[in-house]
Formats: sequence, structure tokens, C-alpha cells
Amino acid sequence: MRLVTYVDTQGAERAGALIDGDSAVLSLQLASQHRHGGNASELSSVLALIEAGPHALEAARALVERAPHEAVEPIASVILRAPLQPPPQMRDCSCFELHLRQSFAAARKLRALRTPDPEATLRAMNTRADDRVIETFNRQPIYYKCNRFATVGADDDVVWPSFSKSLDFELEFGCYIARKTKDVAREPASGYIFGYTIFNDISARDTQAVEMSGMLGPAKSKDFDTANVMGPCLVTADEIEDPYDLTMIARVNGEEWGRGNTRDMRWRFEDVIAHISRSETLYPGEFLGSGTVGNGCGLEQLRFLNPGDVIELEVERIGVLRSRITRPEA
Repeated sequence: MRLVTYVDTQGAERAGALIDGDSAVLSLQLASQHRHGGNASELSSVLALIEAGPHALEAARALVERAPHEAVEPIASVILRAPLQPPPQMRDCSCFELHLRQSFAAARKLRALRTPDPEATLRAMNTRADDRVIETFNRQPIYYKCNRFATVGADDDVVWPSFSKSLDFELEFGCYIARKTKDVAREPASGYIFGYTIFNDISARDTQAVEMSGMLGPAKSKDFDTANVMGPCLVTADEIEDPYDLTMIARVNGEEWGRGNTRDMRWRFEDVIAHISRSETLYPGEFLGSGTVGNGCGLEQLRFLNPGDVIELEVERIGVLRSRITRPEA
């Protein structure tokens, strides 16, 4: 199924499923009430559905197969939120080595361009710090915890943070945890994935360049309202036969800026789940981002966003996550 959280024409936030080629949305709770009566509280939100387990998912699937028209609205008449807004927890991992290498190289070039002789400066630069990050990346999965309250959906604008002059997108996809787990091994870890979505990790590059020398990872550069864009839907795991062979494409104002493929992940979600769950409980609905795919951000090409730009991030089998960049209201 293709699950969404949306605001209906009456202003109520609902859990739904996209139907009719994504042209309409079915309210799962209203559909259940029409079919079976009762409250159907396990279908009141996408998180409630996940927490309720397999029987709730099967009930939702049955409703989609025989969708009562009273519970259906055109997609154009509703407002799409993130699939879980907010998720119970967010971690963004680094799974694509090419992005790391190209981003480090681009950041060095940017620093060199601010000197009288950029080419000489670039040749003389010490890369030991960057090399240590790559070495750590290849030893184990690395990640940071995001601000889950900054999560927005496909119909929300991204508001340019007041403290930044250099804004960028990041093309990622991610998974949601299906059920409570701890100390899970890599092999069975795929069974703990509920589904997948697209993630745009909006980043203030000028702020990031300053704070990363503090050696605590990204912080304020990724912590501002509307920074975590997710959607347009959550595709359940059974709908994607191979999540590690999906084409990923980034466009800005209709122009392709980069593309990659999930097959290039050095660490797959199973690796990440096994790593994070060591002596730590993961809960239903928690989100794990893949990190940026190689060629999946403007920094790698020394290109950045402007107010009014429209970003389209496409991941095969999931869809297109579209966002507009706006300035804060005066």
C-alpha cells in the first residue's frame, strides 16, 4: 500500500491510502467505520496502524480493495503531511561513500576559491580529517539524530532559515521501523522494516562548514523548522521487491541536477538496524534515513538553491517529493 497522512477538506488530520493511480485518497478510519462500524482507532493515524501490527495492515489492505466512495477524496483537495509527522524518532545515516568523497572535495574547492591562488591552495590542502571520516565510514555505519519536530510533508513549503545564505537539498530515501526490537542481527533485520519514503534533508551549507569543525556532527545547519521533508507517501515493504535497486533523481526547477541508485549503498538498512539496535530498543515508526546518494545534492556540483526554487526528488517505486523554497514572512 501507499500510505499517507493528510488533512481533509474539513481540516481533520487522517491516515489514508492512495488509490486510483494516486489520484485519490481513502480515509482508512472512515472506510472501516462505513464497512464495520466502531471507532477503528488503530486506523486513526499511520503510527497507530504501525503500532497495531500485521492485523491492522491486513485490515487496511482489505479496505483499499473495496474502498467505500464515502471515504474517498480527490488528492487535489487534501493537504499531504509527512507520512508520520512527526515520527517518534529520527536518525539520518551515511550509507553512500560517493557522496562523502564528492562533498569533501567540493568543500575543499570552495575554501580554496576564497584564496588568491585557488589551485595552489587546493594542492596544499591537508585531507587527513576527511580521510579519517571515510575510514570510520567503512568500518561501521555512522549517523546523527535529527530534529523530528522539523518534519514536514509534500504540500508544505521549505522556509529559508534566517541565519543562512547558502541552502542545499539532499536526495535520500529512508525506512520506518515496523515493531519494537533490540539486539537484532543483520539477517532478520529486514523483517523489522515497515516501509519506505523519500527524504529531503535540507541543509544550510554555510552554517555546516563552520560547525563541523566542532566534531559533533551536523547540528544547527540541519535544525530549523521545515528542514526535514518526507513523502509523498509511505510505501509498505511488500510493495518493493528490491529496495536496493531503485533509481534516484534530483531536479531543481525541472532541470536534472543529479541521479544515483540505491544499489550503491555501502551500508544497507539491515546493517544500520543491526548496528543501532545493539543494547538499544527501536520502536515502531522510528525513521532511518539513508544519507545522501552520490550526486544527490547541490554541494557536490557547487550549485545552491535560491528562494522560489522548486525541488523534485524522485525515487523509483515511491514517487516524487516536490518542495518549494520560500523566504520567511516579514
